[in-house]
Amino acid sequence: MPLNIQRSSWMTEDLDDFRQLAKTFCQKELTPNQERWIAAKQVDRELWTKAGEVGLLALSIPEEYGGGGGTFAHEAVLYEEQARSGDGGWGVSVHNGIVAHYLLAYASEEKKKEWLPKFASGEYVGAVGMTEPGTGSDLQGIKTRAVRQGDEYVINGAKTFITNGAHADLVVLAVKTDPEAGAKGVSLIAVPTDTAGFRRGRVLDKVGLRGQDTAELFFDDVRVPAANLLGDEEGQGFIQLMQQLPQERLIIAVTAVAGMEAAVEQTLAYTKERTAFGRPVFGFQNTKFKLAEAATEAAVARAFLDQCIERHLKGELDVQGAAMAKLWTTERVNKVVDDCVQLFGGYGYMMEYPIARAWADVRISRIFGGTSEIMKDIISRTL
Repeated sequence: MPLNIQRSSWMTEDLDDFRQLAKTFCQKELTPNQERWIAAKQVDRELWTKAGEVGLLALSIPEEYGGGGGTFAHEAVLYEEQARSGDGGWGVSVHNGIVAHYLLAYASEEKKKEWLPKFASGEYVGAVGMTEPGTGSDLQGIKTRAVRQGDEYVINGAKTFITNGAHADLVVLAVKTDPEAGAKGVSLIAVPTDTAGFRRGRVLDKVGLRGQDTAELFFDDVRVPAANLLGDEEGQGFIQLMQQLPQERLIIAVTAVAGMEAAVEQTLAYTKERTAFGRPVFGFQNTKFKLAEAATEAAVARAFLDQCIERHLKGELDVQGAAMAKLWTTERVNKVVDDCVQLFGGYGYMMEYPIARAWADVRISRIFGGTSEIMKDIISRTL
């Protein structure tokens, strides 16, 4: 039962064609494999190369580096179709929208030409190593250390909650190059995972996103070339993170809104087919009112999201706007999906129903990419 969703203002005919490609891929390659990936706690490694073959990787990376030459709008379309397919396992948004853009913005020309074509083909899977066992949102408090020795950095430390951790071939790693300098002592270094001293820990057992390979990573005297430093000099990492986080938060908002719309559509269909006391569940006033509220929540969130995407495409989305988008959409998707689970009754609690998986999956959206509380703090600084 599709919602009457107004076509986004930033959509074009080219993006309509691209949406059909993304939708077909997601329905064919993602939807049928959910239970198997959840059991394995990771998607198939071959999924990445399949996506590369059809042109779904490095979408907004320039063609000169092997990318698709598109914009964030292409990324948004893909993430929407992934959310609508019911998949929470494939870490393509981290690979495409985050890691590839750290490399594009801050890696040397030589390294961009070396790494980005492999991101586009699926030969490389990307991950970002920020969070540590003892630090969450406080990136200034990280302990992972990189010490310059000649033409190399020697890295020691540990990271946790790393999306794509089991498959990653290249990790953009947040490290301290000057432990005494606070935020000015943070640097970003790209670490190939075939480097001696790197090892993967366990794939973590999560409440939701259970098909995603979220893992622990360890670095024991890992030596990488000094040329793998992102940026012109040490100490730029915190600024680089702040520059890239708005896009990361907008990606989370995209997924949240698409998830909201999908949940309402699923619940509409279920309540019109399911009967109770001799009539469809949709026939009860409470059901109609709850779904009217949910559809309105989704429509309002979509309007704000579209505005933010338009601003981002023009290079005008600021830290405050991205924080607002992330805060509002993730809080609303949690409410909407919870209300939808209630309308499914007991079946809403059964994991074979996509609504139950969605309920578990969306909870993390209020935590990762900066918690709701951090978003409020960021917004309040601008008031």
